[in-house]
Amino acid sequence: MRALSIVDSLFLLLENAKQPMHVAGICVFELPEDQDEASFINELANRIDPDAIPNFPFNQVLYHRVAWKTIRKFHIDRHCYQHSLQTGKMSEALAQISRLHERQLDRTRPLWELHLFDNLEPETQGGSKRFLLYLKVHHAMMDGVAAMRLFQRSLSHSPDEKLSKPIWLRDIRRKGSSFAMDKKSILGHFKDQILGLKPVYQELKSDYQLSQTTSSQTPKTQFISSLQAPASILNQRIGTSRHISVMTLKKARFVQIAKQLNVSTNDMILAVCSSAVRAYLISQNALPDAPLIAFVPTSLRKNDTAIGNQISFIPTNLGTDNPDPIMRLMVIHDSMQAGKGRIGRMTQPEFINYTAAHYAWAGVNLATRALPTKQAFNLIISNIPGDDTPLYLSGARLTAMYPASVLLDGQALNISFTNYQDCIDFGITACQAALPNIQSLPSLLEKALDEYESLCDDKNSQHPVAES
Repeated sequence: MRALSIVDSLFLLLENAKQPMHVAGICVFELPEDQDEASFINELANRIDPDAIPNFPFNQVLYHRVAWKTIRKFHIDRHCYQHSLQTGKMSEALAQISRLHERQLDRTRPLWELHLFDNLEPETQGGSKRFLLYLKVHHAMMDGVAAMRLFQRSLSHSPDEKLSKPIWLRDIRRKGSSFAMDKKSILGHFKDQILGLKPVYQELKSDYQLSQTTSSQTPKTQFISSLQAPASILNQRIGTSRHISVMTLKKARFVQIAKQLNVSTNDMILAVCSSAVRAYLISQNALPDAPLIAFVPTSLRKNDTAIGNQISFIPTNLGTDNPDPIMRLMVIHDSMQAGKGRIGRMTQPEFINYTAAHYAWAGVNLATRALPTKQAFNLIISNIPGDDTPLYLSGARLTAMYPASVLLDGQALNISFTNYQDCIDFGITACQAALPNIQSLPSLLEKALDEYESLCDDKNSQHPVAES
């Protein structure tokens, strides 16, 4: 058996009918040239042995909510499904995926599902036919970074390689590496957490001292209190419905602006997200006077593992109260630098304990849903590392990977993005009942990027740039 960590267990604790706790990937493939879709899909299906027991981690099931155990029986028809699109439109596929994303995974079985959508129309007129895979796994089983690594290792870097087995039957553990199954005892996990308590006190003491100073005295520190996030329409009770939308933008556009302004590419993407959310809130007459606070997940992995949760969060000031997009970017840059500095001063268990202590009240609030409109942060914006090299599934080229994530009562919007080849693929998960016209957000992302490009092209701009 493999013990669940405290973070893994938290995702089980938070789950209910309104907030299923799974992460997912929406992966679009282009069929090989001159390949008939029906024969290609049949060939993939013929490689599936319905009686085969999956490999790790697809063979793990919950044991009394404290550990994972290996299954002895497996029913493929309860995990893998095929859907044929009627119109062939991506909008039809996303509508079906949104409904699938609303459903909880069955805890009596391994916590994953794979859905194949065929008959997806070509991206451009005269292009190759496409199909789509929607893979969802429970957040207690793995975080977004782990899920992305798992999926990448199931594909090939060669268009000529024919995969003999589907993802759940392939042994993708790397022998002799830390990707092997973690057999640490339950007591061992708790010991790591307890040993990390002592150094956290000093960091919390420093935070308190910073909270007593004025912002003008600490302009670069950007200390963010867990009580700082303003009330907003993003933070209200959610329903069971989900709306998933996607957007692809060229990575080079972000990189070029980031170099001109001397910030990171990640800072630049966060700034575009900030501008888009600000524009959306203005369109709803709902922009708070105080800046929105985003929780930005950060991976704490020191190895190449692809299982479990090894994440924490950097609270980030999005500067949405400032109408100047360059100044918003500077606020985000400083806020991220302060968060990264804090991570650098602590070990992994220490930083997890720090986050738990700093946001303890928020965790209780999420679990009890007592005050859904009072949150420690307004939304989650997540960067999931991707792959720069082309990937293939038996010759079918992967063209896009869109993340889909969780929503919480009081957290009606999640923006996740990943880098694949020369693109940034955005996946937006929202509760449409709480956020009217949220389907406009993808176009607002593109408009925000256009605005930053225009500002950088303006040679008369006198805006300052961030210090490196």
